[in-house]
Amino acid sequence: MTSRAAVAGPDGAPRCPWALSTDDYVAYHDEEWGRPVHGDDALFERLSLEAFQSGLSWITILRRRPGFRAAFAGFRIEKVAAFTDTDRERLLADPGIIRNRAKIDATLANARLLADWAEGELDELIWSHAPDPAARPAPRTLDDVPAVTPESTALSKALKKRGLRFVGPTTAYALMQACGLVDDHLADCVARGTR
Repeated sequence: MTSRAAVAGPDGAPRCPWALSTDDYVAYHDEEWGRPVHGDDALFERLSLEAFQSGLSWITILRRRPGFRAAFAGFRIEKVAAFTDTDRERLLADPGIIRNRAKIDATLANARLLADWAEGELDELIWSHAPDPAARPAPRTLDDVPAVTPESTALSKALKKRGLRFVGPTTAYALMQACGLVDDHLADCVARGTR
């Protein structure tokens, strides 16, 4: 049975147990997950990758992230918004990414939509849904970490209302965790509070 509480990592420091299965996860957990991410392009990348992750393990996406970045022009909204049907066909044939037609189409559609937003508008919309950290106790085990919250449901609705696709409440919460809107590192985790 897998532990649901913090577990000693390779250096002896306690970490969230999900982070210990591969070196890739340890680095992602320690250096990225739960740290604040700002900027429209950076948030577009995270939103897109969380959508591609839907139904898959995060390690699959993490290991292909360099391929995604190359295929999607570094997730620069203006560049992706200008992708043509030829680019779409290239993406559908690219073995370096997840070649899911619906997710590729959603990413392209989202970029076209976001290209018309004011600079900083995506950042402001996403971060306006960050809950008060004082109102959330630190999770002691993985069982204390929700998959969906009222804030992620509200964020999902706000993004969908603006026309974005593949942004359900679970995807929105994963985005909130990854981008530091919430700190879901376990209470005893070495990375807790590093935001």
